[in-house]
Amino acid sequence: MNKSRIENRIITSDKSLLTALKQMDTQKVKTLFVVDDNHFEGLLTLGDIQRAIIKNIALSEPVSAILNKDKIYGYAYEDEKVIKEKMHRMRAEVMPILDEKGELKDVWFWGDLFLVPERQHREKINLPVVIMAGGKGTRLKPLTNVIPKPLVPVGEKTILEVILDQFEEIGCHKFYMSINYKADMMKYYLSQLNHQYDIEFFMEDKPLGTIGSVSLLKGKIDTPFFVSNCDSINEQDYRDVYDYHINYHNDMTIVTMVKSIKIPYGVIETGEDGLMISLKEKPEHTYMINSGVYILNPELIDEIPEGEFFHITQLMEKVKSRGGRVGCFPVSEHAWHDMGEWPEYLKMINIL
Repeated sequence: MNKSRIENRIITSDKSLLTALKQMDTQKVKTLFVVDDNHFEGLLTLGDIQRAIIKNIALSEPVSAILNKDKIYGYAYEDEKVIKEKMHRMRAEVMPILDEKGELKDVWFWGDLFLVPERQHREKINLPVVIMAGGKGTRLKPLTNVIPKPLVPVGEKTILEVILDQFEEIGCHKFYMSINYKADMMKYYLSQLNHQYDIEFFMEDKPLGTIGSVSLLKGKIDTPFFVSNCDSINEQDYRDVYDYHINYHNDMTIVTMVKSIKIPYGVIETGEDGLMISLKEKPEHTYMINSGVYILNPELIDEIPEGEFFHITQLMEKVKSRGGRVGCFPVSEHAWHDMGEWPEYLKMINIL
């Protein structure tokens, strides 16, 4: 077996889940091979870590705490057709091939066996998508003095096209777009594209906050639907978010980004009389950051006041206060790219 293909994907079971998540981000992979003392212990996926976060398992816990020993693998004595069928059924990015003793003999990758990418093979969904594109993008001035933020270029496309394409790729084709600032320019630009999106525009006559304009869609949407800001890109397959939303019976689901912040100093905790209680050297804290993408049940449209300035955070609190479920689906830090301010925008351009 050529181990060079997986050497950057190997992790030991004593490493923390946060370390594993960072390694996936750095290597731009969704699967790691857990190996202790040259023995293959199992496969760790991004989905495993996401499910652990949803179950409120701390990212400081070791990989061994969530390692699933019952995963399906291929075996060296099996026919190639059998192993390919397993990969196809599971949509497995990689498939470890083990011998009779459970030792790793080979690794098969989806791209080596199938012409259609794993992401495209997956069953599609067709949910409405609301794009919030009415803001002025003041933090990107002077660029947004000339063009609206959704038409800011990232690579060969505008950020709006990148977002629309991502939703179309998973089967979502009906878009509702909230517009206000430079609305005519956006309409004209989209009308001139070779690819025509199915977009129904609705106008904010005045600023209505981050979700207030969705009240204008009452009676038009009767299924769960996505809501997306227009200043960030997320590499997460949103079908996973929808599955989580349905399986956990959420009223609303927030796509959250796992943000890790390391303090480069020794942090001291003090008590009465200024006496030191504890010292932590360069501690690291992890937070869940709102990424600006949501799934809402259609009934929530009726809870948004008409014609009033209303933020998405107010809707979250409103749902929680009546006992509703507001779920959070975590994505890794490097899977989310924001262009709200110039440093982030320039970083996004370099990445794309």
